[in-house]
Amino acid sequence: MKHRSHSEQHSGKRPRVPAAAASTSTSPQDGMEDKTPSNPRELTQNPLKKIWMPCKNGLPEKHISQRKVCMTNCPTLIVTVGLPARGKTYISKKLTRYLNWIGVPTREFNVGQYRREFVKIYKSFEFFRPDNEEGLKIRRQCASAALNDVRQYLTEEGGQVAVFDATNTTRERRETIIQFAEQNGFKVFFVESVCEDPDVIQENIVQVKLSSPDYANCNTEEAVEDFLKRIKCYENSYETLDEVLDRDLSYIKIMDVGQRYMVNRVLDHIQSRIVYYLMNIHITPRSIYLCRHGESELNVNGRIGGDSGLTPRGKAFGKKLSQFLETQGISDLKVWTSQMKRTIQTAEALNVPYEQWKVLNEIDAGVCEEMMYEEIQDHYPLEFALRDQDKYRYRYPKGESYEDLVQRLEPVIMELERQENVLVVCHQAVMRCLLAYFLDKTAEELPYLKCPLHTVLKLTPVAYGCKVESISLNVESVNTHRERPENVEVSRMSKEALLTVPAHQ
Repeated sequence: MKHRSHSEQHSGKRPRVPAAAASTSTSPQDGMEDKTPSNPRELTQNPLKKIWMPCKNGLPEKHISQRKVCMTNCPTLIVTVGLPARGKTYISKKLTRYLNWIGVPTREFNVGQYRREFVKIYKSFEFFRPDNEEGLKIRRQCASAALNDVRQYLTEEGGQVAVFDATNTTRERRETIIQFAEQNGFKVFFVESVCEDPDVIQENIVQVKLSSPDYANCNTEEAVEDFLKRIKCYENSYETLDEVLDRDLSYIKIMDVGQRYMVNRVLDHIQSRIVYYLMNIHITPRSIYLCRHGESELNVNGRIGGDSGLTPRGKAFGKKLSQFLETQGISDLKVWTSQMKRTIQTAEALNVPYEQWKVLNEIDAGVCEEMMYEEIQDHYPLEFALRDQDKYRYRYPKGESYEDLVQRLEPVIMELERQENVLVVCHQAVMRCLLAYFLDKTAEELPYLKCPLHTVLKLTPVAYGCKVESISLNVESVNTHRERPENVEVSRMSKEALLTVPAHQ
């Protein structure tokens, strides 16, 4: 079976952290690595603490607003712009999920939600009329409350990016937000969604807006009519971002759901990541299938990592997977594997072209490769405890952490966002990372997501999230999932450390 090897630009190859920094203690005299397996070491890969102060050099607080130039690492305020039903909330939620996944603490602040909490019962579009002074007053109060929460999140709660999700259709409103950001030392990046396609707008109203609490007691026709009138309330005052008038602002303008883009004054790494991501997402209906390779010889023996082949049951899974895909009836399905034997052997059974990605290789367990958990506990009890204490950030000596793996897998996520129907045949840690992205799981949840062998997860993106179907192909296999033990102290007994290790030969 012919296959293509994915280009090295996606290989995810990065310089290794020196062994002394990543894994073991070092002798201060000669700098040589201490090879003693049980030698205690300090956990060096603690997450960086973001310490950002908007006021430096002892300047009094009243001078904060006079500082126009942000420091490199100052927080970012993303501000959406656009008429209702243009996908602003869809963009806000996806962007928030992506930034959190890559390790940038981000929160979304939806002004519409503040309005719904303030005005418990929505009556009609009349609330949004520009001549409705009471409605205008309430909307301003809600926007102000949201911005106050933005300030608290970015200055007191350790947030790095806040997404201010509202229409923000007038230049006056955007100027108010810019002044707020300058007073607090935030960078501002605008994301405008412009769409004139009536079919797209209609689809968005039906798929998203009609499920809003605003229309809980309306029939479809009444709700659509009311929402179209709500849009009209904004149209006359809408001032789009302008190449000349807004040339000093940082923004991306997305036209007709990604048919065209305009990007202006991208100032830093975060903004460039935002642009890169937003230029790759699409709304075409599709499904993403995730599964692990068939059961491997090392799986049966309870050994982690390695590059072993499939067991007879693992080969049977490959045949069942082929039959399952036929029932799905997808003619243009793309299949991706890692460069490891067990995923390649699984894909070979499908009798379809497949593509190998080096970045899809399993997490590198370093010195623990091909060891059983019992052996790791025996030889490296400190390492075993440190991993249980912070499984996401823990890096195997001379290996990788889940945090490393997420960074390695970013090109895969970008390509999954660009593609339509894809099957990814991968590994347990890799599948957890991909699944965490689509299901918006935290770093603490990610390493414990259940991804059993011989099971396919079908992910179908929906309005603001992802629908998940778990399909077992009914081929028996070993269990490789280890729950986090209750006792994670270094001083624990071996029996307690191994309490949740799954059974194996």
